[in-house]
Amino acid sequence: MALLSSTSSSSLLTNFHYISSLQYNNNTRFVSPKCKLLGITADLSVPPKARFIARRKESLSVKQLQRPLMDYMSLPASQYSVLDAERIERVDDNTFSCYVYKFKFFAFEVCPVLLVRVEEQPDGCCIKLLSCKLEGSPIVVAQNDKFDASMVNKISYDSKRRDSALQQLTSDAVIEVNIEIPFAFRAIPVQAIESTGSQVLDQILRIMLPRFMAQLVKDYQAWASGDTSRQPLGTGQI
Repeated sequence: MALLSSTSSSSLLTNFHYISSLQYNNNTRFVSPKCKLLGITADLSVPPKARFIARRKESLSVKQLQRPLMDYMSLPASQYSVLDAERIERVDDNTFSCYVYKFKFFAFEVCPVLLVRVEEQPDGCCIKLLSCKLEGSPIVVAQNDKFDASMVNKISYDSKRRDSALQQLTSDAVIEVNIEIPFAFRAIPVQAIESTGSQVLDQILRIMLPRFMAQLVKDYQAWASGDTSRQPLGTGQI
């Protein structure tokens, strides 16, 4: 998935012209670099940052079986299935490692590894990001100490429909990333980088949430039919 190819990235870089200048401090030997980018003077001694954010909500109608969805959603986290053994590993009762599929950001291929905690709630559960590590090329790996990320995914059922034959299962997810812009991209306006980054996050949610919800429903159906093995049912698609 490439929202911007390496060719278009190169074109962007060559189209933004800037004039470099140096500001000297008479009292010290320190030299503070500055550049004029699109008429704006920016102090390069403080690395610019970009903020990416995306939110998506998915809902599915679920036919309730002999064991209701409410009981399934009330299971303690220790009894959760990992859903997809190829993508998710259990660390302890409430903590899981998730291997997100690879995606492209500009010309770089990125593979995030998430550590998440599941918190039980009255009408479902909440998945919160504890940490995120990037895997990929040396340039990608070098960004691990230059960004922070947060994610919350609230999964709930409609408590007003607890006795209805058809239940509603909802996943409401928000992802936010704040990153120090790598030097090679600083000729590109921050707004353009933020727009691209937010589009990438949005695309990830568009792909992952429906797959996650489908596997959750599949696991509920297995549990409701009497399968208590809690074996993963996924095939590496999350």
